[in-house]
Formats: sequence, C-alpha cells, structure tokens
Amino acid sequence: MIAIGEAARLSGVSIETIRYYEREGIVARPARALNGRRTYGAAEVADLTFIRRCRDLGFPMVDARTLLALSHGREENCDRVRDLSSRHLAAVRDRIAELRRLEAALEELTGNCASGSPLCPMLDDLRKAP
Repeated sequence: MIAIGEAARLSGVSIETIRYYEREGIVARPARALNGRRTYGAAEVADLTFIRRCRDLGFPMVDARTLLALSHGREENCDRVRDLSSRHLAAVRDRIAELRRLEAALEELTGNCASGSPLCPMLDDLRKAP
C-alpha cells in the first residue's frame, strides 16, 4: 500500500485531482491507514491511470467514468465502448473542421493587412456586423 503522493506520481494524476475524483465518485475511495491517511494499491493506481488516459484522449469526464465502469464489468460491452468512442471521434473531427475554418478566416484577415498603412482592413472587417 502506498500514500497519495506516490499514487499521484505513478498514475500521472495530481494529488488534488485524485481527491476530486474521489469526492465526485469517479474512482472509489481508498482504504485508510490507522492514522487516517489514504492508502492505495495497484488497482487504485490502475483506475487513476485509466481515467488519466481517457482524459488525455479528450473524453468528457462522464464518458471516462462510463468507460472505467465498463472496464470493471464482468463482461466488457465492446458495442457500448465503440459507440462512446465513435461519438467522441465525430466530435473531435467537428472541432478540427471548425479550427480549419477559423484558420482560413484568420489567414484572410491577416493577409488583408497592409504593412505600414494607417488604416487596418482587419480592424474594419472585425467592426462589421455579421
């Protein structure tokens, strides 16, 4: 059994994040030593690492929690996991498309700027109503 600091180091999750996950019921509350301090084992560290990996991939917390629960089930529901990941992938692709539109708009606005001109076309464009 290890202390929270070591669990944080091993899982790559900060101490405050671990406490938050416990308060919110995202991960199970760990056992306590006689002195009242939290103690973590390999299973708890694995759960923390699992949640961190989900978050690294951009899954919303609600989906990360669901994936963790599915990983603990007697039978992993691959269809449900595929549905969650497919929805998330579609959302990521939508964000990428939006960022590409934003990039094009900024390139156009920036390209309109004339070096040394007292009037700035970009500022004029930004003042226009949509």
